[in-house]
Amino acid sequence: MNLGFAEPRLLALLVLIPFLAATPLWAAWTRQPASMRYAYNLLVGDQRRSWRLLMRGSLPVLRFLALILIILAIARPQIGEARQIVESEGIDIAMALDISGSMASLDFEPQNRLSAAKDMIREFISRRENDRIGLVVFAQDAFIHSPPTIDHDVLGFLVNEIELAPDLGLADGTALGMGIATAANLLKDSPVESKVIVLLTDGVNTAGEVDPLTAAVAAGILDIKVHTIAMGKPGTVPVPRRTPAGNTISLEDSELDEKLLQRIAVSTGGQFFRAIDAADLERIYVEIDALERSQIEVRTIIRYQEMAKWLLAPALLLMVLELWLRNTIFRRLP
Repeated sequence: MNLGFAEPRLLALLVLIPFLAATPLWAAWTRQPASMRYAYNLLVGDQRRSWRLLMRGSLPVLRFLALILIILAIARPQIGEARQIVESEGIDIAMALDISGSMASLDFEPQNRLSAAKDMIREFISRRENDRIGLVVFAQDAFIHSPPTIDHDVLGFLVNEIELAPDLGLADGTALGMGIATAANLLKDSPVESKVIVLLTDGVNTAGEVDPLTAAVAAGILDIKVHTIAMGKPGTVPVPRRTPAGNTISLEDSELDEKLLQRIAVSTGGQFFRAIDAADLERIYVEIDALERSQIEVRTIIRYQEMAKWLLAPALLLMVLELWLRNTIFRRLP
């Protein structure tokens, strides 16, 4: 509830009230008193004034209160109740995440690549309140981990559940084309105008029945934009491996096909990003979040209720009360 006035300029009339109240006092002070003979009044000097005489001087207060209420009323006080209508056109997003064995590399210390990527994806999801987001994971093949949904709490839980392909007993590899095709399949029937795939990988295309560029061209035909993120430090990186003798950490070359990822992004109107540490990865997801903004329109409807009648009624009562008191209880005799 908001209280305001439709004609606030009329409130300036209130400054006249003190002058009107002071006018009788000024007239009485400046008027030359009349002279007349009077009787010896010491005999009645100890008589108390009656309450009628004391209270009669307060009658003008009722008149000025009524005048104040009338001025407030003509300024049209209003109580407004605001209601917001939010109309948003969200963006449908498919997150395509590489879960191949190389995502266990420890160059994003203290986490491995997959854990670092999951953290950033959760943060990205939390900022996209008005968007439907789906999740695809891929190794040698691609799988839908979650269809597009606005239930981001459930989606965040599903991101937590993502594991590496070897830990899930899946065949290892990197099927970029299958990841893009599966993500595009999630979005192809979406009615919204803006559809985006965010593909994160740390390797080169080594598996899958679909060529990555062919999948990107198909996504572009469907008006789906693909942003690609190449993750991993160049050179050799520590990678944990399971051997018959137990778990070991070996140094392995970090292979990335950056040119292919760039071509995929450019062919669909997307952008290519390179992340060599956690700070890079965070910056990239923030940048993508800024690039792909939902259209939100907020309309505010305010309904006003006129309150003048609640001021005019007591003003009228005060005026009637003054007239009645002046002509009855406080009547002045000739």
